[in-house]
Amino acid sequence: MTSKQKKTLYRIIASGVMFAVLMVLQHTVLHEQGHAIWWLPLYAVPYLLVGYDVLQKAFQNIRNGQVFDEHFLMMIATFGAFGVQEYSEACAVMLFYQVGELFQSIAVGRSRKSISDLMEIYPDYANIEVDGELQEVDPDDVEIGTIIVVKPGERIPIDGIVTEGESMVDTSALTGEPVPRRAAPGEEVISGCVNGASLLKIRTTKAFEDSTVSQILELVENASSKKARVENFITRFARYYTPAVTIGAVLLAVIPPLALGGGWLDWIQRACVFLVVSCPCALVISVPLGFFGGIGAASKSGVLVKGSNFLEAVGSMDTLVLDKTGTLTKGEFVVSEIAPAEGYTESGLLELAALAEGYSTHPIAESIRTAYGKSLDLERVTDTEEEAGHGICCRIDGREVLAGNLRLMEQHGISCDPVESAGTVVYLAAEGAFAGSIVISDTLKPGVKEAIAAIHGAGVSRCVMLTGDRRQAAEAVAGELGIRKVLAELLPGDKVKAVEDLLAAEPEKGKLGFVGDGINDAPVLSRADIGFAMGSMGSDAAIEAADIVIMDDDIGKIPRVIRIARKTMGIVKANIVFALAVKFLVLILGALGIANMWAAVFADVGVAVIAILNSMRTLNMR
Repeated sequence: MTSKQKKTLYRIIASGVMFAVLMVLQHTVLHEQGHAIWWLPLYAVPYLLVGYDVLQKAFQNIRNGQVFDEHFLMMIATFGAFGVQEYSEACAVMLFYQVGELFQSIAVGRSRKSISDLMEIYPDYANIEVDGELQEVDPDDVEIGTIIVVKPGERIPIDGIVTEGESMVDTSALTGEPVPRRAAPGEEVISGCVNGASLLKIRTTKAFEDSTVSQILELVENASSKKARVENFITRFARYYTPAVTIGAVLLAVIPPLALGGGWLDWIQRACVFLVVSCPCALVISVPLGFFGGIGAASKSGVLVKGSNFLEAVGSMDTLVLDKTGTLTKGEFVVSEIAPAEGYTESGLLELAALAEGYSTHPIAESIRTAYGKSLDLERVTDTEEEAGHGICCRIDGREVLAGNLRLMEQHGISCDPVESAGTVVYLAAEGAFAGSIVISDTLKPGVKEAIAAIHGAGVSRCVMLTGDRRQAAEAVAGELGIRKVLAELLPGDKVKAVEDLLAAEPEKGKLGFVGDGINDAPVLSRADIGFAMGSMGSDAAIEAADIVIMDDDIGKIPRVIRIARKTMGIVKANIVFALAVKFLVLILGALGIANMWAAVFADVGVAVIAILNSMRTLNMR
C-alpha cells in the first residue's frame, strides 16, 4: 500500500469512528432531537475529514470546464442530503464512496504491478573493459560491436553474441518460463535475461534502443493507449450519461413539486438518491481494470499484447493462419534425398547445386552447401540471375545451369517428372537437359502438434497453413499437424492476397489472426485482424508490425492468450450487465421514492466494489 493510500485509509477509519459515534448518539441517547439543525456541524466534521479532496477536485474541475464527473455528482448529492437534513446519509455517502475509491486504487495498483514487473528488466548500466578495468556506462552509449562484460547475477543489457565464457541465463522475465538456457561462445543472447554463475563477454549486435529489452518496454508503455471497443463505448457512454442523469435529477427535484403543489424536501431527497446511483465509476474503473489484468496475465506467460483492443479481437478470433517455415517448423533444412538423372552421380549433382546456390543466403541454399561440405570455387560461377519465386539461372564452367522449383523447369522447357517426396524439392538442369533433383526437409518444432490441437480446443474453428513449398510437402506437414486447409506454392506477394481472401470470407463478427516470424511476413501481420509475431527469433520488422509478440517462439502460448482473452471479455461483459442492471433498477426505485440513500450507496459503491473484485480475477489467470 502506498503512502497516499495509507493516508486515505487513516482518514476513512477516523471518519468512520466519528460517524459511528454520532449515529449511536442520534438514534439512542438523543433520539428525540435527531433532526435538529445542530446535528449539521457535528456530521460536517467526519464528512469534511473524509471528503475534502473530493470537494476540492469537484471545484477544480468546474473551474476547468469539466463539470460532469463522479466528484461533481458526489458533491451535489451530499450537499442536497444536508439540505434536506439527511445528515447521516450525506456523511455515509461520502464515507463509503471513499472506501470504494481506496479499494479501486489498490486494485489498479495491483493490476499495474502485473505489467510493471516487466520494467525491472530495464538495465541501469553496461560493463565495458577499459585498460583492464571494468567501467559502468549508460547502455545508450554502447556502440554496435562493443565487447561488454556481464558478471554473474547481472542482467544482460544489450542483445549480442557471446565471445567468451559459458553460463546459464535466466529468461523467465521475458518468456515466463523458469527453465534457464545455455549461453556459449558463438550463441546469441538477448537483453533482459539474467546471467547465471559465470562471467560472459558479449559482442553487441544492436544499439540499446533497438535491443529486445527496449522494444518490450516500449510495447508495455504503449499498451494502455490502444483501447478496446468496449472501453471506448464506456468512455462515450459516461460522457453523455453523466450530464443526462444530472439534468434528470434536477427535473426530478423541480417538476413534480411544481406540478403537485409541494413536497419539495421529499423530491429533493429522491433527486439526491438519483445522483448517487448514477455515478458511473463501476463501469469506468472495472472495464479498463479487467483488460489491464488480462494483458498482465498474458505478460506473465511471456506474451506481450500491444493493447486491449487486440486482446478483445483475440477473444473473437475464429480463424488462425500460420506461416509454415520458422513458425510450425524449425527452419533448419537438411538434404534428405538426392536423385541424380542419368549421367550424374550424387556427389556431382550436389556439387552442381552447391555452386548454383553459392551466392544465395536462403536457408535451403545453405543446407545444400552444408551437405556438400567442401570449399567452393565460386569463380567457376558467372552470370547468376535469380528468378523471384522460381529459382536461379547461372553459368558454371560455361554451361547454363538451372536450380529451382518445377515452375522454373517448365518455364525453360525442361522435361522432368514431379518428385512426390515430402519436403522442398530443388530441380537441376544443365545445358537444357534435366540433371536430377535434391529434396530438402524441414523438421517440426517440438510441441507444435499439441499446440494446434489446443488452439482448436480454445475455440478457433479453423487453422490455415500458408507456405511457398510444394503442395505435396505442405499437405504432408498439415496432415501430421491436423490442419485441414493448406495454401501452398505461394510467392512472397501471394501471402497478402491469400489473407485478404480469407478475411473476405470471414463472418461479420469473426476475427482472423496470422502467425509469422520472417521479415516477409510483416505485410501479412499488418493486414490480419490480429498479428502474432515470434519474438526472440523473429525479425524486428515482424515484431514491429505484429499486435501480439510471443517472446520465446513457443506457438503453445497462443491457446493460452486465446483463453485469457475470452475469460477477460466474459468478465468485462458481466461487469457491464451487472452494473447497468442494478443502477437502472435503483434509479427507477429512487425516482418512485421506494429506494433511500442507503440503497443508492450500495448501487454506487457496492456495485463498484463487486465489479472491481470480479475484474481482479483476471490477475490470477494462469
